[in-house]
Amino acid sequence: MRTETVFRSLADPTRLRIMRLLGSMELAVGEVAQVLGQSQPRVSRHIGILCDAGLAERRREGSWVFLRARANASEAPPLCAALGRLLVEAEAADPEFAEECEQDRRKLAEIRQHRESEAQAYFAEHAHDWDELRRLHSSDEKVEAALARALGQEPLGRLLDIGTGTGRMAELFAERAERIVALDKSLAMLRVARAKLQHLPTERVELVQGDFTSLPFAAASFDTVLFHQVLHFAQNPGSALAEAARVTRSDGRIAIVDFAAHQHEELRDRHAHARLGFGNRQMVELLAEAGFAGDDPVALEDGELIVKIWVAQRRGENRKAAP
Repeated sequence: MRTETVFRSLADPTRLRIMRLLGSMELAVGEVAQVLGQSQPRVSRHIGILCDAGLAERRREGSWVFLRARANASEAPPLCAALGRLLVEAEAADPEFAEECEQDRRKLAEIRQHRESEAQAYFAEHAHDWDELRRLHSSDEKVEAALARALGQEPLGRLLDIGTGTGRMAELFAERAERIVALDKSLAMLRVARAKLQHLPTERVELVQGDFTSLPFAAASFDTVLFHQVLHFAQNPGSALAEAARVTRSDGRIAIVDFAAHQHEELRDRHAHARLGFGNRQMVELLAEAGFAGDDPVALEDGELIVKIWVAQRRGENRKAAP
């Protein structure tokens, strides 16, 4: 990347605001336009300049385009990383720029809260037929068998099932885990899960209301963390995985069951999907950024939508929390 091109691309206050927004999370182009209060074509022109300079990158997902700052990539160019830090310092030193950035973040929070509210309304409406909706996309039996094989014979230890839904994963792995914590944001879902799991010993299974963006657990609390058909609901999958990494012990494992990248736009409206599946490279990068390393995914290609299973191990010095 050329230094002159990079600095020319930042010679506009709107592009500086865009870079500060992208510095916190991956965003859709439409979200950026809403926050800035500008037309999407105008915002797209600004984004094009930033991408051409190598400061941001696009990822198309159906009719939506997502953006992220290259400074947030697992192997960020040194200049991108340095500029990211410089913008943080600029916000701290310039009160007017800081106020603009803070207003942008407030607007973004409102937009994302509205989308999450829509998703929660969907969950509540479909709480009692969630298992049936899953069957529309793939065979639960085949996916469950493939997941069990992917996890191998290693003990699961303390297992966190994020977005437990009806509690099926907790039920499936109850005999293999030392203890299972089944977490869901929706009280309606937890009521369904509690009814489904009531035959299991209460000392082995705990149901907790919580959000995958802010898990109510201490660091290194779990040996295994599971996302079963949950990550595509995340507005910011990277943040959800980073939070999962925080509560996973060193050398612990994460298992993600989700769709391969697809073009079924109707799932956004009909089933509140924030993401149309995940590509292999995208998932590898998300896991690496969160501190996980894994092997190639298992693919189940017998349905209209391909289901993939990623299993990865936590790297680093995360130590298991004291009981």
